[in-house]
Amino acid sequence: MCNLYNISTNREAITRLTRALDRAGWNEPSRDVYPGMLAPIVLVGADGVREMVMATWGMPSPPAYVKNYDPGVTNIRNTSSPHWRRWLGPANRCVVPFTSFAEPNPAAKVPSGRTQNVWFARSPERSVMFFAGLWTTWRGVKKVRDGERDYELFGFLTCEPNAVVAPIHKKAMPVILTEPDEIDLWLSAPWSDAKRLQRPLPNDMLTVVDPPAVNCVSFVS
Repeated sequence: MCNLYNISTNREAITRLTRALDRAGWNEPSRDVYPGMLAPIVLVGADGVREMVMATWGMPSPPAYVKNYDPGVTNIRNTSSPHWRRWLGPANRCVVPFTSFAEPNPAAKVPSGRTQNVWFARSPERSVMFFAGLWTTWRGVKKVRDGERDYELFGFLTCEPNAVVAPIHKKAMPVILTEPDEIDLWLSAPWSDAKRLQRPLPNDMLTVVDPPAVNCVSFVS
């Protein structure tokens, strides 16, 4: 399960590939994104215009798993579930820009220490790619100390891992979009067409890279 990714690009690269207006005000040299944090996403607004906005990573959890707060669901696999079907239409789809993502490597776990991450990117140059995501507005409690608040939330789909990711995480990898026509399809097509994008990225389009350098402070929403 991917619960950490990095964005090391600029807003011009994101808006050029997505043809979106920048309404996020985001332009950082590098940001590590963890669950519950704000990050840029691109969605289609109520006026039909694509826009880049800031949202919080973690979609609403199924009610059976929620008690007095809901930290959210970051990775979504079972799109046949009634819980997720409500958000599968174009109005609730988004793309999530990233340049690398991490998966914990159990083989590298140090006794009594943290499990080390393996990082994946398109190439060592870390060109921008996009997770195929879902988003929604939501009012609720993510942290008890914060109380009930209004949020814009997002998560992204996962699928079977390709041969690059499988040795580290054999169960899943994020659904990744790399081309403008894939972005167009994901943001506008009926689900019957868009669902074919829930597939592994070809092996030759992903490689293991060094951890990214993070030069800024990331802020929790």
